[in-house]
Amino acid sequence: MHRWSQLFIPTLREAPADAEVASHKYLLRSGYVRQLAAGIYSYLFLGQRAMLKITQIVREEMDKIGQEFYLPALHPAEIWQESGRWQVMGDNMFRLKDRKGADLCLGMTEEEVMTSIARRELRSYKQLPQIWYQIQSKFRDEPRPKSGLLRVRQFTMKDSYSFDLDPAGLDVSYQKHYDAYCRIFDRCGLRYVVVEAHSGAMGGSQSHEFMVYTDAGEDFVVSCPNCRYAANLEKATSRLDVVEDYPDVGDGKPAPVHTPGMKTIEDVAKFLDVSPKNKMKTLALMATDAEAEAGKPREIPVVAFLRGDHSLNEAKLSAAIGTADFRPMRPEEIEAVFGSPAGFLGPIGSENWHYQGIKAKVLVERALLGRKNLIAGANREDYHLRNVTPQRDFPVANHQWADLRAVEAGEGCPNCGTPLKVAKAVEIGHIFKLGYKYAESMGARVLDKDGKEVVPIMGSYGIGIERILTAAIEENHDSDGFFLPPQIAPFEVVVTPINVADEKLRSVAQEIAAKLQQAGHDVLLDDRDERPGVKFKDADLVGIPFRVNVGSKKVAEGKVEVFHRSTRKSEDASIPEIIDIVGNLLRHGQ
Repeated sequence: MHRWSQLFIPTLREAPADAEVASHKYLLRSGYVRQLAAGIYSYLFLGQRAMLKITQIVREEMDKIGQEFYLPALHPAEIWQESGRWQVMGDNMFRLKDRKGADLCLGMTEEEVMTSIARRELRSYKQLPQIWYQIQSKFRDEPRPKSGLLRVRQFTMKDSYSFDLDPAGLDVSYQKHYDAYCRIFDRCGLRYVVVEAHSGAMGGSQSHEFMVYTDAGEDFVVSCPNCRYAANLEKATSRLDVVEDYPDVGDGKPAPVHTPGMKTIEDVAKFLDVSPKNKMKTLALMATDAEAEAGKPREIPVVAFLRGDHSLNEAKLSAAIGTADFRPMRPEEIEAVFGSPAGFLGPIGSENWHYQGIKAKVLVERALLGRKNLIAGANREDYHLRNVTPQRDFPVANHQWADLRAVEAGEGCPNCGTPLKVAKAVEIGHIFKLGYKYAESMGARVLDKDGKEVVPIMGSYGIGIERILTAAIEENHDSDGFFLPPQIAPFEVVVTPINVADEKLRSVAQEIAAKLQQAGHDVLLDDRDERPGVKFKDADLVGIPFRVNVGSKKVAEGKVEVFHRSTRKSEDASIPEIIDIVGNLLRHGQ
């Protein structure tokens, strides 16, 4: 039996000043964690118990669909170079050299390691499908560690990988993970939403994120209150209201208008008395070529055109150009490409743009499709153009139309037209259809039924173990502390004798705790010689969902008090029935 007096549970009455979000404050105050350095945490007794319970739930559900491995956290650079991600990961990757000077890194994820195993061991279609997973520490050189365990440099992840013969097989593996994730998060007691997501540096054709709504999150989820549509802001689309185009001016051809010193969308719109919805926004960027030879980076000019009132979604642009490494053009680069200073850039002549012999990649936001008589820069200082119509006045090939804009709250749902909502959320899991990217680049091959050598198709699937704990705290806290779902709480119930100096109370409390433990429950006996108020405050703080208070008056009546931490309601229970009552509460999680 665990006795509070013998445990290390260093609770704090106040959170450190730098703890901003609820989960960070309460993880520190409850003694679950202590910070060693920026983004690096030690898990103390209560925190480790909760983490182990979460891990066990994840393991049990993953064992139903896959096989558990344990892979190195230290990786040779060669496998990351083979996949092409040694450069792509940039400063987020921890890199080091061994005593012989060989390049190594700390694993952020294990696609490369799993694929290296597959290419050596998988030879035939008869060995497929395979689902391999592990639960292990991962490392990311986070530039701005913050929010406790939400943004860290070392974290625990369940990562799994599927290998299938064809896309139909991948669909099956993907659905298995989708269903397993739902079971995991249901068992962990989380209120979550599944959203369409952007694959980012992972690559691939499809991905879904499992998200928990909280103001502590740094992601934004776009959702429809009327239908089931939900997507990460990086992937979301919407219906736009019809915008009335301006009538032709003069002969209908692009006509210059003097706009002295008017460089911003707002300034030009006000000066010309036009709506930003009828203007074109020009974004001039330089992107690092993802296909460039290692060690010889090459920058490509990228020009994107959006409606004047729309904002660029950088993840969508990254997907469209094939790299997340881009920056704004410098003034001299803008002059070289457009022949004009910034503030007056427009689309006319785009087919001829280049920089140092490299042709510019031009993208046009789909919201401009079918629009006409827009206001755009004239590529001439202090001038803009009226009557600019895409495709008529500058060429736009089919592949140049792209979804680049950030969806905003109130825009229509793409499915039913209902105004969309945008809310903050934290990601707890992410599943990807990787496709052939890693198997192809790293040379994994199997023989199909006809004896033909083919490339297996892959999926990748991650769950943040700490994210489950922090999301649960974000969902279940108040001014006194937090209350975890029983399945992941370090203890399910705390038995609290009001006065341990009273032999009768101490004996009843010990007997109840022992019987609860024999019934298979995780029980903590608060046998400390402290005032009742101190014990109650500590119990409220540390996330235990139920408390059995053993007091003189009630014991004299053959009763104890059962306190529900989530509702802060109490009920009397007869001592002989307490085991059944607590067991029923724990089975129903309330």
